[in-house]
Amino acid sequence: MIHLPISVNLVILVLIILEIAIFVHQSILYFARPHEKGRLWHTLLIGLLILYNFDETLFMLPDPHIPLPYITQGIISESTGYFVTAYIPFYAYKTMNFKGDRTGFHGWYGWLFVLIPTLTFFFIYYPISENLLLTRRYVFIIPGLYAITALYATGKWIFMEYKEDNNRIITRERLYIFLAIIFWCTQPLVGAFAGAPKWIVGLFSNVFFLVLNAFFMRQLVRKSRREYNLLQESNRTLSEKVRERTAQLEASNEQRTNTFVNLVHETKTPITLINNYLEEYIAKYGHKKELTIVKNSIDKLNRNISNLFELERYNKGFIIYDHAQLTDFSQVLSDNLILFKSYCNKKNLVLLAEIEEDVWIKADPDAINAIVINVIENAIKFTCSPGKIRVTLATDGTGIYFIVKDNGIGIHEGLRVKIFEPYYQINSLKGGFQGMGLGLPIVKKTVDDLKGQISTDNNPDEEHGTIMTIVLNRYIPGEKEDSLSTYSVPNYSGLEIEITELIDTDYNDQLKTILIIEDNRAMIHYLFSKLVDTYNVVLALNGTEALAKLKSYAAYPDLIVSDVMMDKMDGFKFASVLSEIPEWRHIPFIFLTAKSTPGDKLIGLELGAVDYIQKPFSTIELLQKVSSILENRDHQKTTMINTMIHALNKMGSRDKMQEDIVSKRVQNHKIFNLSGREIEIIQLVRQGITYKQIAENLCLSEKTIDKHIQNIFLKIKVTNKTQLLLKLDT
Repeated sequence: MIHLPISVNLVILVLIILEIAIFVHQSILYFARPHEKGRLWHTLLIGLLILYNFDETLFMLPDPHIPLPYITQGIISESTGYFVTAYIPFYAYKTMNFKGDRTGFHGWYGWLFVLIPTLTFFFIYYPISENLLLTRRYVFIIPGLYAITALYATGKWIFMEYKEDNNRIITRERLYIFLAIIFWCTQPLVGAFAGAPKWIVGLFSNVFFLVLNAFFMRQLVRKSRREYNLLQESNRTLSEKVRERTAQLEASNEQRTNTFVNLVHETKTPITLINNYLEEYIAKYGHKKELTIVKNSIDKLNRNISNLFELERYNKGFIIYDHAQLTDFSQVLSDNLILFKSYCNKKNLVLLAEIEEDVWIKADPDAINAIVINVIENAIKFTCSPGKIRVTLATDGTGIYFIVKDNGIGIHEGLRVKIFEPYYQINSLKGGFQGMGLGLPIVKKTVDDLKGQISTDNNPDEEHGTIMTIVLNRYIPGEKEDSLSTYSVPNYSGLEIEITELIDTDYNDQLKTILIIEDNRAMIHYLFSKLVDTYNVVLALNGTEALAKLKSYAAYPDLIVSDVMMDKMDGFKFASVLSEIPEWRHIPFIFLTAKSTPGDKLIGLELGAVDYIQKPFSTIELLQKVSSILENRDHQKTTMINTMIHALNKMGSRDKMQEDIVSKRVQNHKIFNLSGREIEIIQLVRQGITYKQIAENLCLSEKTIDKHIQNIFLKIKVTNKTQLLLKLDT
């Protein structure tokens, strides 16, 4: 039953709706930013105030329409405000943020001075006396006295905090909260002693809340502004630091790049001199197998250095080629195919060509030459014998189409973009070919410079394979226009000399056996040539082949020398597999690799390698280490055999001693004239069993056994079993 004037009732109802909206909004903000604990304490205060308005302000109790006793209605109506008041000390403790624990007692225990009187007078005294007026006055005495004490202490602490830190802003905020709490604490005095109507007390309480909420919102706005300004300042500082660090990194990278380019540039001069002198020597004295390997290795090194140099110049934006020249694409391709066909024949590959004549392009001939070599070289590298490669050069209006098809391993769809990234290789499928992954990135940059396009796709005519297509702009020269450029096809295609045969030596039981695992054919043949005169040598291109050789060769190797970076199964994986097989785990092995970081070396040694040798290495040092390891292994075998022989000899000595003891026992049995039954009993006594067990074994009574034992003691002249056994053995 609503008893308030309609206008007053509507004002309080509007305040309740406003408070509910604020409560919901603050709750959402708290869940979004749970670290803001001040918002949590304020939200709880709003919730309690809403309950207070419903119970004590909006409705006048007792109400005959509510199915509760009048005393119960009075308890609910009058005690709600005190429950809100009990929360105030904790709220002040949490929001004033005093140093140390100055208000800790009031924050954690102040509610007792409000709650205990409320429970005592409203829940015990009021139901007995049924005098609501006296109950309202009595219940205020203890909270009122406590309020005076708590307010005095809080005011003193506010003043002390101000004296210590002299912070006017924080002190002003604390005073706002302090005054609002004073305003709240006076409302029971207004209601209980001044006799003011409850709706006035309700408005009085809500004014307190509105003032406190306005202050709190103002505080949050100021805090948000400070955080925003701090964030902006942090962003500016961070941006400046990022720019400064970026500039430092760019300068450092520029310095490293310049150093690298200069190093590459300086390296080309000695390589050129070495190469030229070597060519002159070959021209004068003729080709030899070893010189051919050296020549191809120098050419490969020169090519890698040139690719590094060109890539860095591309990255720095330098102009590499002069594309103002007129080049006969058909002629460049035809000249290169002569060398590639010779190589394909050795590798058992079929190289087919369809070349349209007089295909001209405005480009540097060296650039076209590099495109042709890199693209065809990759097709040959990744095509296994027997295989087929088809090279096509055709035109269509203004376009030139250079297409290379193969039926090799193919390129996974997800890797077709990555193969044009510098230093990227399809390592797991490279078929034992070495490289730096620079050829196709340089081709891509050159094609981009020529405003062309390059793409890769699967070969639809084959089960496996790749189609690489390069589209360039065709140039049709005038009648009097001719090629002004000259170029020469190098005698090195970029492919190392192919040594197709890997032949293991026949097993000789007078020689030690060494297994070499290396995917570079020139290197494996070099190691073979250095070891074959002294050892049985078994060759494998990767770990998978090595495992097969371990099973098939006439004897297990005495030593394994293995590379680390190989296809199908690398050296680390091979060593791991080896350690899991009992028949092979004893075989010592050496890692011989270009992976030279301390981490790589540690992994190799943890896998059980007896040594980890880095490339480039000294052949003399390698051979000496191989010899030392095998000699040490022989010493270990000899020591083990001698140890076993010594152990067998000792065992033989023990057997002889045992025979002597047995012989002595038999002799003593005759001397002391022991019967067969007595000898049988003595043998059971030696086994340490009891007389009862002896009786059971011989199917005799225990008394009979005792009689036999006494007779034995009398014959041998002893008094116990220990003396008996000792006398018979000596």
